Amino acid sequence: MHNSKDMIKQGGIWVFILAELVFFSIAGHYWSVSNQAFMDPGNMLLLLKQSAPIGIIALGMTIIMINGNIDLSVGAIFALSAVVLLDSLSWPFMVALGDWALPLAWGFALLTGVTLGAINGLIVWKTGIDAFIVTLASMLGFRGLVFMYNGEQPTSNLNWTLVDFAEAQVLGLHTASWFLIGTVVVLWFVTTRTNHGRNAYAIGNNREAAVNAGIRVGPHFMWNFMLIGFLAALSAVVFYSESGSVNPNDGMLYELWAITAVVLGGTKLAGGYGSIIGTLGGVIAIQLLRKGLGHIGADTQTVNLVIGLILIAVLFLDRQLTRKGKEELKI
Repeated sequence: MHNSKDMIKQGGIWVFILAELVFFSIAGHYWSVSNQAFMDPGNMLLLLKQSAPIGIIALGMTIIMINGNIDLSVGAIFALSAVVLLDSLSWPFMVALGDWALPLAWGFALLTGVTLGAINGLIVWKTGIDAFIVTLASMLGFRGLVFMYNGEQPTSNLNWTLVDFAEAQVLGLHTASWFLIGTVVVLWFVTTRTNHGRNAYAIGNNREAAVNAGIRVGPHFMWNFMLIGFLAALSAVVFYSESGSVNPNDGMLYELWAITAVVLGGTKLAGGYGSIIGTLGGVIAIQLLRKGLGHIGADTQTVNLVIGLILIAVLFLDRQLTRKGKEELKI
């Protein structure tokens, strides 16, 4: 049921990516701080790997936002899952298991993410409080747990088997890139080919009508918060298998980067409309912008300012299109 306006919205992000590639390739020719060409294949493959941590979270955020909800606690879930992953490797029974402990450590981290997501989902379901408020509170609470866990010290445990796994390349793509691609495929299937996906759009469009149609909105929310908790933990597992050290502040602002990517990809803040492929475009666009501005010598503050301005422009444009759509309906 996509009209031409929807197609323009979904295609817009890829046109923007193309414009970025052209601009930074030309600008890099004159202002580059390195001798390497911006569109160097190695550079682009690295860009995909660097997109993975925020990208995996943003894909989960897409379904949450299609539902008409939001999750501000993903950065804290990311950090707490990472702490569990690395700390569990030093538990005596885990040390005794040797490399067999690695899948268990992954399991503990993923279970942490799912549990924290379930807490969010249960509160939203049973209290009816807006997800924004619930996850704002849990963001502070979960982050507090991260600081309490190791007394504000970094949690470190570098395991070379994990590092080798994380740095492995298959068909030129790093492990993290494959996890990102795999998440895209699975969530694209869920949103476009399953009842759960169809219900997500129905609830986001009109919650009351969805309830009247017999959709169990509360449990549906719960599943989606568990899903984004799982993906925040998966993102941490992929990233920290390689880095081996997590600081208590890690993952801060990840929720904002993820939401920015989702909105850039065309998902409506109000819910009821959005796409997984669009979000992938949003993630790549942000990473290109960060890398491209760095390539021509811009500092971090400039990068954040530019992305902030682009986000405001996108939201303004979306509002104009939505308003026009409503006016057309009235006629």
